[in-house]
Order: sequence, then C-alpha cells, then structure tokens
Amino acid sequence: MNAGAPIRIAHFSDLHYGPKNLAEADRCFGDALDQAIRLNAQAAVISGDATDHAMDLHAPAVARLAAQVRRLADHCPVLLLQGTYSHEPPGTLTIFRLLGGRYAVHVADRIQQVGLTADHGWAASEGWRFDSIPAGLLALFTCVPTVNKAVVAAAVGAGAAAQAVGEQLTDLLQGFAPIHCAARALGMPTIGVSHGTVFGCVSEHGVPMAGFDHEFTTGSLFAAQAQAFLLGHIHRHQSWQFDGAAGRQCIAYPGSIGRFHHGEEGAKGFLLWDVDANGAQFTLELTPARRTIDIVFDGKPDLDVLRAATARQDIAGAFVRVRWTVAEEDRHEVDRAAIQRLLESAAQTKLEGRIVPVLRTRAAGISRLGSLEDKVHIWAQATQADPAPLLACLAQLASAPPEEIAERVLRSDAAVTAVNGTPVLPTPPEILLDANAALAA
Repeated sequence: MNAGAPIRIAHFSDLHYGPKNLAEADRCFGDALDQAIRLNAQAAVISGDATDHAMDLHAPAVARLAAQVRRLADHCPVLLLQGTYSHEPPGTLTIFRLLGGRYAVHVADRIQQVGLTADHGWAASEGWRFDSIPAGLLALFTCVPTVNKAVVAAAVGAGAAAQAVGEQLTDLLQGFAPIHCAARALGMPTIGVSHGTVFGCVSEHGVPMAGFDHEFTTGSLFAAQAQAFLLGHIHRHQSWQFDGAAGRQCIAYPGSIGRFHHGEEGAKGFLLWDVDANGAQFTLELTPARRTIDIVFDGKPDLDVLRAATARQDIAGAFVRVRWTVAEEDRHEVDRAAIQRLLESAAQTKLEGRIVPVLRTRAAGISRLGSLEDKVHIWAQATQADPAPLLACLAQLASAPPEEIAERVLRSDAAVTAVNGTPVLPTPPEILLDANAALAA
C-alpha cells in the first residue's frame, strides 16, 4: 500500500464478549476474522463495546477475546476504540496494547487523531488533532470515543447535559474538517471512528432513536468531511450517504457481531470498507449468527397452533422464545412440559408467561355510608355493575325471614316458571352471596 492509495478496512463493532455471550460472540467474531484475512483487509477497526461488562483477567471471555485480537494483529494493524463505560469500564482495553503481534494494536481511549504509517504502525496526535499532516501517512483516522456525560453534566448542569453533549460534539467534528480537507488534498483517505447514537437511527428491535440525549446527527458527522465514518453502539446495520464537495461520504454501523437477544432484526456481520481520498464504499459481510424465533400468543398457548408453527419453520438448532398472556386464575392451565416437548429440537427454549393479576376495585368512603342501599350504589359505580339485582336481593332479605328465602330457593331448584307467559328464573344463590359480600365490604 502506497501513500494516496485506497485502503481496505475491516470494521467490527459491539462484540460484547462476556460469560453470557461468549459462544455467540467468539463464533461470529472468529468467522469474521477468517473472512477479513481472506479478503485482505489492510487495517482493522473495532468501534467499541468489545466486552459486555467488567471482567476479571482470568475470565475465559478475556482470554478468547485477547486471542482473537492477537490473531487479527498478526494480519494487519488494529485500532480499538473505547465504547460505553458500562460495557468497557475505563482501563479495560489497556491490556490490548501489550498483546504484541506482527502489527501494532492502538487503543483510542481519548479524542485524538492517529495516522497509519508506511511501516504499518500507528502515529498518534498529542492533542485532540494533528496541527499538520505528518509525513509518510497512508491514512488518517479521527477517533471520538464514548463521551463521559457525567463530566459534561458537572460542567453545565444535569438538565443541560444531554443537549450540551450534542452541541459540543458538533463543534468538535467541524473542527476536524480543515485537516481532513488538507489530507484529502494530499490524496490521503480520511476515516472517522466513534461510538454513540445518531439521531433517527433504528435500534435492533426496530425502534427509531429520536431524542435530545443522542450524541450525533448525520449533519454533524458529514460536517467533519471525512470520507468514511465508522460507528459503533447500535446493534443494527444501517448507513447514510452524502455526495458533496468532500466527495462521496458514508456513515455506517456494522451492527453487533452476533445476535445476543431475541427479537433483533436485520442481518449480522461486519463491514469491509474501501476508502480513498474521493469517497468510500462498503459491503456487509455476514457472520453465522444464531437464529431466533418468537412465537407469541395473546392468551393461553394453543398446542395445535404451536405444532403448526414449528412445522412451518425449521426450529432445529434455533433459539425459540414462546410468549403468552393469561389471567391469574388460568396460569396453572399452561402445560410447560408439553411446550418443551414440541420444541425439543431447538438449541434453546425460553418460555415467558405474562400473568394478568385480578384487580379488585375499592370504593372509597363506602364504610361511612349509613344505609346498605347507598353502599350497593357506590359499589356498583366503582365496579361498573348493575345495582338492580343486588337491590332486589336486599329487598328480599329485608322483607322475608331466612327460612322462607332458603325454602323458596330449594323448592325452585333449577326449574323455570312463567308469569304472564314470560319465563322467570329463580334467584340463584350466587347473587345472594355477591350481595352478602357487597354488604360486608
């Protein structure tokens, strides 16, 4: 690769190595590295969230991630960007500087620019950017890791922090434009790398991300006038393009390397970028992410419907989630064992039942009313019930002795009598019980 020549970059993001995701992350990242090496990537970028949370050094996930990054560094120079602090606590990536390998691993944990040198090393700026383009660079990378919003909140106040982050990043990105233009005049590819949310992007669950607390807009990213902007944080692949004075500019998320949750939409993989001084383009290279299938019932799971659903789609080796919603009194009618038997060919089965509790409405002030009739009226209003049957029962209780009422009910049994040709049902004991419960309230 010569100065001014296009550069091919393998762009990975959101690996989320950890105990829970280890099998999925390592299988998909390992396959992605095989493809990147076969496709002759000249540099590699991991744009944040390489780990899922803080881990001990002896954790198996740390060992596997280090081994894969070392394998990548034996093929080409590697740039690791600091991701979300909850996933990558500050200092997590420091150890990767010590891995060795045929080529260097640079960890970008502050705002800075780094240049890929002719001997395939990294030259970092002392400040937030280079004052002038160093001699002998093959490509210029501008690194904007996760912004510490707590620091911004301490400076401007918690209420203004969300908007202030976006405003400060917009000013920062515009500040990179002159040096990007200078690099482009020398025929040098310019690449931005960052970790955050673009206003209007779509999450892996299909939710548009619109709010004042997001770090970027497409306009602020294009204003940096880099040919490519390699982003991390959002787990769904998506991109934006703009043709202007800086040539063809592209912004893209590769998405997460694997499928870590049920309900994630879109393909999983990494991006293979080809960037020169006039523009950028990329292709999404797929990884063998696991298949997830969701089967949802509005009520109690119907085994016949579930059987038909499993016949329509291949569940062998898939991760299947079955969801249902039932009333509290019907929760014991769900046959979990039968569902598990129908899904025994799945790699993993997750059963999630939502129980709708029985809600009892209280009638405020009912105990202070003087008459039973008033209490029945208030109770009926609170429960949206018809008070007439209960008031009729109250009248019977008040006008006849209990023996006569009981004899009348027993004598009628379930028979239907007729008065003037109109069928009349005897008063069922349930109504009396309801009336008694209302009075007790």
